Amino acid sequence: MHEVLLLDVFFNPDKIPHNLSYGLLVSILLIIISLLLRKSLQLVPKGFQNFFEVIIEAILKLAEENLGHKWGRSFFPLLCTLFIFILFSNFMGLVPGFASATANINTNAAMAIPVFLLYQFMGFRVHGIGYIKHFLGPMRSIGALPLMIMIFLIEVVSHLARPLTLTVRLFGNMMAKHLILGVLAIIAPMVAPSFVLGLGIITCIVQALVFTLLATFYLAGAVEEAH
Repeated sequence: MHEVLLLDVFFNPDKIPHNLSYGLLVSILLIIISLLLRKSLQLVPKGFQNFFEVIIEAILKLAEENLGHKWGRSFFPLLCTLFIFILFSNFMGLVPGFASATANINTNAAMAIPVFLLYQFMGFRVHGIGYIKHFLGPMRSIGALPLMIMIFLIEVVSHLARPLTLTVRLFGNMMAKHLILGVLAIIAPMVAPSFVLGLGIITCIVQALVFTLLATFYLAGAVEEAH
């Protein structure tokens, strides 16, 4: 039995999954907002311009502090796009009749896997075959070969787990928020949902920041020199 939501009027849930329709809706909404802001840019920001400038400056600072000026500027468009898309997708789940695209594991995997592939690609692009040193640990000698092999295997498993943890962490928090709001709306419709809604807003912001922060750290670890 399919969950009845507002956008089911426009989309057939048997053909278009909710996460895809709401993901497209967020993308279209952000494009429209961007075009409107572009036409009404002011020297002294107001309203949405001020809101987005705060986000952009914060993500740019985060990128440059962890990746340096060169790489921070290069990866800033990706990191800022991830943060804004996840943030708006999370917030959409708080609107009655709507769902969050990030409450679906497929949406999150579609963001986590490209991040994983990108930072691995950048590691080999920047360091060449020397990128393997990131997986060998601090001791590199013939005598330490068994230890190097063990550390290499541990690092490989750790890196392969990164897209999974990015995906599941965001999915779990967004799904839990949605379920808790639904349950409390039935138990205490006048009091509890308002409190949980406040926590939901904080969760939406924190989870968008955590995903972006981890993506930044992974990229920073790939382009920096191995020690």
